[in-house]
Amino acid sequence: MNTAILSLGTNLGNKLENLNIALVKIKSISDILKVSSIYQTPPWGFKSDDFYNISVKIKTSLNAAELLIKLLLFEKELGRFRNKNIEGYQARPLDIDILFFNDEIINTPNLEVPHPRIQDRKFVLIPTIEIAKSFRHPLLNDMLENLLLKTNDTSEITKLDIQLTL
Repeated sequence: MNTAILSLGTNLGNKLENLNIALVKIKSISDILKVSSIYQTPPWGFKSDDFYNISVKIKTSLNAAELLIKLLLFEKELGRFRNKNIEGYQARPLDIDILFFNDEIINTPNLEVPHPRIQDRKFVLIPTIEIAKSFRHPLLNDMLENLLLKTNDTSEITKLDIQLTL
C-alpha cells in the first residue's frame, strides 16, 4: 500500500459539493486517512472567485502514475476543462494535485512529486500541515511547518467552519 497526500481546490459552482463529490470519488480508489479543514483562499496567479482548499491523506494500492490517471478523470467528471490555448491558471470546478507519494521523488513528463511549488503556497501548506504535521519534504529535506515560516506567500487564508459530509 502507498500513502499519498493530495491537495484539492475548487472555485467554480457549488464548492462544498465539488469537494464532497471529489472525496467520494477518491474513496472509491483508496482509504481516506485524514481530511483537513476547508480553507478559503484567494486565487493564486490569476483573478477569479476565491477557492475552497483542502488536503487529504490516503492509502492506495495504485502507483503514482495510476493515481494521477484516476485523479485527472475525476477532475474531468466534475467539469474541469483544460484549455491548452490559455496561459497560466484558470478558474475550475476541481483541481487535484498529488503533493507527496510516500517519500518518493518522481520526475516524469506527466508527474512531478513532490509537487514543485508546495513551499510557495500557503493554501497548500496550511491544510497539509493540519493532516501531516510531522511530514518532512523529501526533496527540500525540511518540515512543512518550517517551509510555511519561510514562504514568501502573503495570501490571506481563512479556515472555514464548514464540515464535509464524508
